[in-house]
Amino acid sequence: MRVIGETGEQIGIMPTRDAIRLAAERGYDLVEISPGAKPPVCKIMDYGKYKYGLAKKAKDAKKKQRFLQLKEMRFRPKTEDHDYTFKMRHVREFLTQGNKVKVLVVFRGRERAHMEFGQKILDKLKVDLSEVGEPGPKPRMEGRILTLTFVPKAQDKSSASS
Repeated sequence: MRVIGETGEQIGIMPTRDAIRLAAERGYDLVEISPGAKPPVCKIMDYGKYKYGLAKKAKDAKKKQRFLQLKEMRFRPKTEDHDYTFKMRHVREFLTQGNKVKVLVVFRGRERAHMEFGQKILDKLKVDLSEVGEPGPKPRMEGRILTLTFVPKAQDKSSASS
C-alpha cells in the first residue's frame, strides 16, 4: 500500500504490517484514504483529531443554515376589523422575520355561499402587506378553506448599507 506521512510527505509503497508498525512507532493511526486506488492509499494521522475536526466543520455549517419556516394565520369570512388588524400585524411580523406565511380563510356552513367575503379579506391583506411580503399565485380553494401563501420580499442590499 502507498503510505503518506503525518505532514503530507510520501513515505512510499510498503506492506500493510510495516505501515501499521510505522504509524504505531510515531504515535498515530493508519487510515485508509483511497481504498479503490492501485495500490490503496493510507495516511498516518491522529484519527481522533481528524474526526473532531470533521464534527466541528459540520457543526459550523449547521449554524450558518437558515431554516425557512411556514407559519399559518387563520381568518374567518366575518372577521371584525380589530381582529383583522391584530392578525395582520402578526403576519407582518412573521414576514419581517423571514418566514413564509400561509393565510387561511375558513368557511363554515352557509358561509360557503359567499366566497367573496374571504376573497375581500385576502385582497385587503395583499394591499396591507405589500411592502413586506409578496403573495404567491392566486388563492386556492381546498375544501372549505381558501388559502394564499405570502413570501417575504427580498431585502435590497443597497438600501440596507445606506
